[in-house]
Amino acid sequence: MTLFEDLKWRGLIKDISSPDLEDKLNNEKLTFYIGTDPTADSMHIGHYSSFLIAKRLAKYGHKPILLIGGGTGLIGDPKPSKERQMITREEVLKNVEGLTNQAKKIFGFEVVNNYDWIKDIDTISFLRDYGKYINVNYMLSKDIINRRLESGITFCEFAYTIIQGLDFVHLNEAKGVTLQVAGSDQWGNITTGIELARKRNNTELYGMTMPLVTDSNGVKFGKTEGNALWLDKNKTSSYELYQYLINLEDSMIIEYLKKLTFLSKEEIEEIEKKHLENPHLREAHKALAREVITDLHGKEEYEKAVKISEALFGGNVKNLTKEEIEMGFKDVPSFNIDENVKLIDMLIENNVCSSKREAREFLKAGSITINGDKVYDEEMLITKDIAIEGSILVIKRGKKKNFIAKIS
Repeated sequence: MTLFEDLKWRGLIKDISSPDLEDKLNNEKLTFYIGTDPTADSMHIGHYSSFLIAKRLAKYGHKPILLIGGGTGLIGDPKPSKERQMITREEVLKNVEGLTNQAKKIFGFEVVNNYDWIKDIDTISFLRDYGKYINVNYMLSKDIINRRLESGITFCEFAYTIIQGLDFVHLNEAKGVTLQVAGSDQWGNITTGIELARKRNNTELYGMTMPLVTDSNGVKFGKTEGNALWLDKNKTSSYELYQYLINLEDSMIIEYLKKLTFLSKEEIEEIEKKHLENPHLREAHKALAREVITDLHGKEEYEKAVKISEALFGGNVKNLTKEEIEMGFKDVPSFNIDENVKLIDMLIENNVCSSKREAREFLKAGSITINGDKVYDEEMLITKDIAIEGSILVIKRGKKKNFIAKIS
């Protein structure tokens, strides 16, 4: 299977600027770039799904360059419905530093910042050297610009496509870049760069886009209730990422394996066969979580995520460290307590139970556990001796209510 055939099989090609690109990808060694604007100091899982294309092409001998848009980030790519809120220069610089370090660590390729060349272009030079070559009617035909005409679009946003186009031209002139790859929402900006290079330098450049990875409802992959899953494990732990991936909808899981892993066609087809035969075993989900987390954070982080998940599912919290418990129970109610407090008082004072009567009923029924052990004695004193690492208690009421108590 050629590179282009593999990309097609995985569903990673939406648009290409020229039919010649197939032969070039299969038989030449291209220098290409993919970029992102620094709207945060970490990439999220949606970026990962796009940036993986750099690794795929690199495996076939192509040279990737990752662009962090320190310059374009000061302007903002137009949104479909309204103007993007601008962020300060200080925040952009902070985000650029974070993204640059992260991109080098995760992907290991050359990273450039378009602020380095955009900052030196004065207004007259921008208009004469770049704006002169792009017709306004051509810009109005861009889908994202056209959709904003009725509600209004500022000149700042309007000019964004030319600035991204000049990135393509600059990287061609400075580093021999001939291909830009991106998500399908960047097609208009890619073609502006191709047009600019053709008119300004009589040079042919190429573009390729990938479909955005979404769920079955068309929601972008990597978003849960509007919150990104960050690639920085200090923002989104490996356990949280594991839980997200392991609970993805069954109907989309094979597509995700194709787009988000380097497993071969044969390996994925074998996993798909097992998945269809026994979907409850979640073999495909486990394979996806293993491949993604190991690639991002390493084998040790993946194994830690599995350990936490299995311990919590089986109720074996004593097998976890304090750090792992805090990771696994990040979103459950927590409170601080003093040592030697009575069990029933702790339950009432911290709203684990609403009253002494209710607490006694739960205790009598064996429905209260501490660190996995059922407790019955309302007079029992809570001490560091029964706490994990002498400081933390996992309290469970019934089947689903969990609380974390930390001994001061």
